Amino acid sequence: MTLQLDATPRVRGAKMDGMIPAVIYGKHVQSTPIFINTSAFTKIYKEAGESNIVSLKLDGKTVNVMIQDRQIDPVKSHIIHADLYVIEKGQKVHVAIPLLYVGESFAVKNLGANLVKTMHELNVSGDPTLLPHEITINIEALAELNSSILVKDLNLPKGVELYHVNPDDVVASVVAQVEEDLSAPATLDMSAIEVEKKGKKEEETAE
Repeated sequence: MTLQLDATPRVRGAKMDGMIPAVIYGKHVQSTPIFINTSAFTKIYKEAGESNIVSLKLDGKTVNVMIQDRQIDPVKSHIIHADLYVIEKGQKVHVAIPLLYVGESFAVKNLGANLVKTMHELNVSGDPTLLPHEITINIEALAELNSSILVKDLNLPKGVELYHVNPDDVVASVVAQVEEDLSAPATLDMSAIEVEKKGKKEEETAE
């Protein structure tokens, strides 16, 4: 299903209720300020993220864009601005795809191990029409202690390649819990105490 979004030309500095100020730009497209509907953009962002194509209609023309960036109000936590990058036919893009962890690890459930998620997104390159919204990782593969899932173990869609990522990098692993030994009595460094007392006595004598 193609995600569609309508846009309205914007005069810089202008405001409209229910609309987010945004800008569209591209390799051969001049930066243009626009308005987009707040609720429509929020819904589409949840579906498309920053790795899917959105069909943007502006002044009777339609262009394919990707959500390049968005700004969030630090107090009210809502979107206050968005950057939309125009995609040309045949153009490859570099994006970070979120990783979705699913399943249950035998080592974590039955052996008391800890699950360590080293990565939460993966940098890839490819045709925007082939990019997935997320990459699913089934941690059932982590059945033994000290087992790991590496980048090269991930199944990427055809036409999607790693971008500046080492195939041998660890994505997730399970490690044994390290319990602190509370039975051993604490020992005092008597020599340090004696030195401290001696130093204090010398200070008192000097006074």
